[in-house]
Amino acid sequence: MSKTRTAALPKDIYRQALVEAFKKLDPRVMMKNPVMFVVEVGFVITLLLTIFPGLFGGASAPIYNGVVSLILFVTILFANFAEALAEGRGKAQAASLKKTKQDTKARRIAKDGSIQVVSSTELRKGDVVVVDTGELIPSDGEIIEGVASVDESAITGESAPVIKEAGGDFSSVTGGTRVVSDSIRVRVTTDPGESFLDRMISLVEGAKRQKTPNEIALNTLLVSLTLIFVIVCTTLSPIANYVHAAIPVATLVALLVCLIPTTIGGLLSAIGIAGMDRVTQFNVIAMSGKAVEASGDINTIILDKTGTITFGNRMAAEFVAVGKATREELNKAAAQSSIYDETPEGRSIIELAKKLGVDATELALPGSEGVEFKAETRMSGTNLVNGASIRKGAVDAIKQYVLAQGGSIPADLEEKAAKIATAGGTPLAVAAGANIIGLIYLKDTVKPDMRERFEELRRMGIRTVMCTGDNPLTAATIAREAGVDDFVAEAKPEDKIALIRKEQAEGKLVAMTGDGTNDAPALAQADVGLAMNSGTVAAKEAANMVDLDSDPTKIIEVVAIGKQLLMTRGALTTFSIANDVAKYFAIIPAMFMLAIPQMSALNIMGLATPQSAILSALIFNAIIIPILIPLAMKGVKYSPMSATKLLSRNLIIYGLGGIVVPFVAIKLIDLLLVGLNLV
Repeated sequence: MSKTRTAALPKDIYRQALVEAFKKLDPRVMMKNPVMFVVEVGFVITLLLTIFPGLFGGASAPIYNGVVSLILFVTILFANFAEALAEGRGKAQAASLKKTKQDTKARRIAKDGSIQVVSSTELRKGDVVVVDTGELIPSDGEIIEGVASVDESAITGESAPVIKEAGGDFSSVTGGTRVVSDSIRVRVTTDPGESFLDRMISLVEGAKRQKTPNEIALNTLLVSLTLIFVIVCTTLSPIANYVHAAIPVATLVALLVCLIPTTIGGLLSAIGIAGMDRVTQFNVIAMSGKAVEASGDINTIILDKTGTITFGNRMAAEFVAVGKATREELNKAAAQSSIYDETPEGRSIIELAKKLGVDATELALPGSEGVEFKAETRMSGTNLVNGASIRKGAVDAIKQYVLAQGGSIPADLEEKAAKIATAGGTPLAVAAGANIIGLIYLKDTVKPDMRERFEELRRMGIRTVMCTGDNPLTAATIAREAGVDDFVAEAKPEDKIALIRKEQAEGKLVAMTGDGTNDAPALAQADVGLAMNSGTVAAKEAANMVDLDSDPTKIIEVVAIGKQLLMTRGALTTFSIANDVAKYFAIIPAMFMLAIPQMSALNIMGLATPQSAILSALIFNAIIIPILIPLAMKGVKYSPMSATKLLSRNLIIYGLGGIVVPFVAIKLIDLLLVGLNLV
């Protein structure tokens, strides 16, 4: 996995987290975390016993009660601080995003064509605005005219501007970004309060994070364990009275707090929030914690080829005549087929035709009309005023079109198309009427390091599948060069959905990356849909994650973070439960060995006195939470390995470590308390 981005937390985040930790002491807030709520109830009981020693009958030691009460209070405070710290980082990121969301002025085009200067808050979906060099784009939208270089550093953190242009999958722009060259017209696609930036701000604020199914299940387990220990501790009092070993209420509370899973209970929410925050550090906005968690269990990743595996800027490199057609005839027809094609590919075809000698004045065709590309027909072109038609598109689609009109297929068409495809290019056939006259060679380039990145996914046990509308030969060449496990050629949007559903029907979790409108249905169907920020609005709305850097290989980091989240939660749960073993050997003998001397055999740590044993266990129970906060925030390090090896490693480190560490720590605290004459 690539190096993780890390950033030091500002001091004011710690101060604010401490303030929030006190605010979270509100019982209405604490009830959302049942484990820590029990600790708070225990704190209230011991505090009352400190003030009123005879509250529950019998004599009790106010100082001892007060010390227990203080330790319980600190335990709650540490747990609240962990959650507030995780939330604070998300809120700090939201604050930085809000700086980019300002009330800018927009130049809206009125119905009569005039320019109206209005506040960006007055813009509505469907409005068209003009944005010139140096101006902020006032709202999310689609470029409908022009090409511009856009500085998206306020959103992505990347300083290099990106090219945005009308048509294709790179026409989407985000409010708050700045045009650094040229002028564009943008159609607004959101109403106020619904922009991508607004959604980003709300999503990165961890306080609004919903719990994931696994987290809810774990929380249910923790509550069940807590109820069991409440029952156990409640029944200990009559048992102790029966053997004439009365147990102070404060000691019973201390036992309960030490035995319930307070460590994981105090850190559970922080782990989930920090997991989403780690994704955000990679400039990926997750729509929910569920998406982050699901990414950790992904079995299959489906990637769109164009713009994902390849750069996506397929450009016309060559015109190849077929049959009896001349090169000059093909050059002109190719240009005429692209007059109304506003995509980068269409413009590159016209540029190449001009370089090959086609007179620009010959392309002015009064009375002609454009034929838009459709997924069903897989072709586009121009209908001329004299009734003639020019079409360009996928070779098999053009063949069917020509045959339907009574034409024939040139003998060398398949051979020349295969040659282009074998070279890794995309052949587009050009037809003039019922005759195929040649091919347009479109070149696409695989992004660097893709093979290494896919090999990394393979080590994680994840299968990669490339989906493309290209013919099988082109798809096979790109797949081989990129190093994917499998590919699907000539794929329509419904084919991508069918593939995802097939994988899901086999019990697999599927991730999908894409940037085009045609990817939107598949992004919505996938368990984890990662859309590129450079892509269309439809793709970003359908996905449950958006990559602000528009780097499709980012899915590797997302998967690793998801696995890290699951591992961190499992590791700290194992550590927390293992802790109970040591605390059991510290407190249980201390409670009974005065009345039952034989219980001293269980005092294997050799703790000095019953009071020092109980306080040592309670102090350890409190301080282990802040000690583990950095691990909860950073996450357990993930390395690709088998599930068996991973389980064994975690059991040794966090299971065995969870037993050994408290034995050592409790003994050291006991020695410190005795050495300072505090007990």
